[in-house]
Amino acid sequence: MEALRDAGCDILPVMSLSAGTVDTRFGTAQEHIKRAENICGKRVIMSVADAEPIGPKRLTDIMIVAPCTGNTMAKLARSITDTPVTMAVKSHLRGARPVLIACATNDALAGSLKNIGFLMNCRNYYFVPLGQDDPLKKPCSLVADFSLIPQAAGAALENKQLQPVLI
Repeated sequence: MEALRDAGCDILPVMSLSAGTVDTRFGTAQEHIKRAENICGKRVIMSVADAEPIGPKRLTDIMIVAPCTGNTMAKLARSITDTPVTMAVKSHLRGARPVLIACATNDALAGSLKNIGFLMNCRNYYFVPLGQDDPLKKPCSLVADFSLIPQAAGAALENKQLQPVLI
């Protein structure tokens, strides 16, 4: 988020219910909310109802889902809109604008692979280049190179997939 903010982007933060309420080894939910709000200068959207107007009001030029879990990709592939993030994406797609996925899932080369392939074949979906983060210990895991988000976003805004997608 910092790189996008520093590049002059206006960021509208949206969090899933899990990210906004569950403490993990990566930090507390409140720390994540506070950090996002400090970086973006805006309140984090944390409800389906608050995410729904994103599309009709054309609040976003591009929707970046980072990190995007296997669960979120499965919901996006099946048009399930029961979280703030999935509703934000669905609402944003109403305007035929790009969605950029920054995959981070331990089962990408297993159960989530069909959803990744499905989304890669859908119009207006683009992926941040991704690769195996630990092939020996986590052979099915794929993680996007988050440092490439600005470049991938620029390409997606031109309706292009940043290449190579597999790194």
